[in-house]
Amino acid sequence: MNLVDIDDLTREQLHDVLDLAAEIKAGERGDSPLADQTLAMIFEKPSTRTRVSFETGMTQLGGHAIFLGPDDIHLGKGEPIKDTARAVSRYADFIMARLFDHADIVELAEYGTVPVVNGLTDDAHPCQTLADLLTIREQFGGFDVDVAWVGDGNNVCQSFVLGAAMTDIDLTVATPEGYEIDESVRNRAAGLGNQPAETNDPGAAIAGADIVYTDVWVSMGQEDRREQKLRDFDGFQLTTGLVDDQPVMHCLPAHRGEEITDELLESDNAIVWDQAENRLHAQNGLLVWLSEQ
Repeated sequence: MNLVDIDDLTREQLHDVLDLAAEIKAGERGDSPLADQTLAMIFEKPSTRTRVSFETGMTQLGGHAIFLGPDDIHLGKGEPIKDTARAVSRYADFIMARLFDHADIVELAEYGTVPVVNGLTDDAHPCQTLADLLTIREQFGGFDVDVAWVGDGNNVCQSFVLGAAMTDIDLTVATPEGYEIDESVRNRAAGLGNQPAETNDPGAAIAGADIVYTDVWVSMGQEDRREQKLRDFDGFQLTTGLVDDQPVMHCLPAHRGEEITDELLESDNAIVWDQAENRLHAQNGLLVWLSEQ
């Protein structure tokens, strides 16, 4: 089984992964459940949290991780992606890939013969959603919460929309006009039974929310659109004036002074470090769960 996006899991499987992640975090699982197993980590995009959390996680689980950067392998250049998938599957027990084009992770998953995990693409970030859901569950004891997403309807937002639908979180997505989530994601969320509310008014989304979530406005690969996006997102910055006493989430890295002020990110409202830590625990739960399928 692969995790290309969060809704590759059923609702029951999602809760099983989160339960397992919590057990591992609490030290309630046996030592070295992935002893002698190897995770191949393919990176087209740079990363802090993704690389460190996966590599540390495999060490904690008794296994080993191999970093494969863009200059280390021939992904899509010296050989077709499908050939890389088939070859690496003969060596490693899991493949995690952090790529630009979502179609590339789909092809890796199609031709790989071991579990393939999406560590981020331009369309989706399911591992971040697992960490987000684990954090919300820890903070509120469950998913009976109202969440406001304020910012770009980007890859992190789109995976979170699906995760929220699968856990019955009440979600309102506030974006500027032209930056809404994709229609296909909206339809998938509706098919899961919980389509988000959408607005172009960040204040309206935040009012009454239990949690406020944001992400960068200018993602990797969008640097040429920076000035236009900063103009388009005027009024969407999270500040201590806009946010009341709600916990604030951010997947990091943050562009302080753009989508969120330094003051708010350094305040007691911010639960971003718990969220970042939970990348490790959520992914540990996922890898162990995948190994048992």
